[in-house]
Amino acid sequence: MNTIKIPEILLPRDADMNAWAVNACDQFTSDEKYWERLAQSVGQKDSALNLIFPEIYLKDEPEARIEKINKTMRSYLERGVFKSIEGFVLVERTTASGTRAGIVLSIDLEDYSFEKGAKTLIRSTEATILERIPPRVEIRKNAPIELPHAMLLYDDAENRVLNAVRRGHTLYDFELNMGGGHVKGTYVKNAEEITSLFYSLLDAENSLLFAVGDGNHSLATAKTCWDLLKKTLTEEERKTHPARFALCEVVNIYSPALKFEPIHRLVKTEQIKKFAQGLKTEGDNAAYLVIDGKSHRIPFCNDIPEGIRKLDEYISYYIKANGGEVDYIHGETHLIDFTKQGGAGIILPAIKKSDFFRLIITGGNLPKKTFSLGEGEEKRYYIEAKAIK
Repeated sequence: MNTIKIPEILLPRDADMNAWAVNACDQFTSDEKYWERLAQSVGQKDSALNLIFPEIYLKDEPEARIEKINKTMRSYLERGVFKSIEGFVLVERTTASGTRAGIVLSIDLEDYSFEKGAKTLIRSTEATILERIPPRVEIRKNAPIELPHAMLLYDDAENRVLNAVRRGHTLYDFELNMGGGHVKGTYVKNAEEITSLFYSLLDAENSLLFAVGDGNHSLATAKTCWDLLKKTLTEEERKTHPARFALCEVVNIYSPALKFEPIHRLVKTEQIKKFAQGLKTEGDNAAYLVIDGKSHRIPFCNDIPEGIRKLDEYISYYIKANGGEVDYIHGETHLIDFTKQGGAGIILPAIKKSDFFRLIITGGNLPKKTFSLGEGEEKRYYIEAKAIK
């Protein structure tokens, strides 16, 4: 099997790591002040912030920003900002939820699909919003390197993989900015053994090795770009081209520090009362409608994915008929604060971690933005990079 590949990882050589590492680009998409504070704290230092496109700015002169990102990537490569390390990285991330351990490695995009019902070894876990792919492709298609925020999940109840890791030297160890907690990266000395252990966990009956936990759209973009690029390559070139392999962090779903959080809905509308009157939910579970910072309990479907599908259908119907837009918010506190500025929020229940792989195997993709791995501040920060050209 060649689904897992030992990558050439690029790490900053002498950067201020607190300024270098920044949160995933799809976080805090309704909180511009977060990104403004981050940019102010980074200043003129070398930083992953200069290599990513925070999605809050997707409508703000994207062509110019993409050109600047690609130029900065090339500059960092030419200036020797990066050093290269062949191997896996054990990442230990400590937040209020505890310490979450993951392994950074590369996966073969030929063994991944974001199509509903796919039986590939690596599968998407939520419905892909297809209109979100083209702008991301524009960002990636001329980029010489990638920085991952994708997290894949694997099913290892006995923790066999992490228990077998032989630690090498420390690659980084520092406090993350913007309340992200602490992170430590350690070189994995026995990457080949760890690779074999991952394969031994394979669910042979359902052919599922990894399920995407975070970064569904990021990985879908990498797959789309690869599918376009490989048409221009010879069969021999396709085997080893760096764009075929995507850098990810893989995490055991049973990690106590891995919290499954719901992603809430914020409907930005001037007709809040009309939206609330048309919202019809049912079931023995509970959700909360939030207006002007005040929460009101509403019934919700016991089958949480089905309940979210029905809710999203109503939101789409309402926006089409009345205007407005929807945003997807991580964290109840953030959602409640946003509703004080207008709009209506829906606080959703979380799916159970123990149900996750069963839902993916039996039902395919979950509705878009069904769950999140932890709160916004706990998302994977960009640290490692990999060449894709």
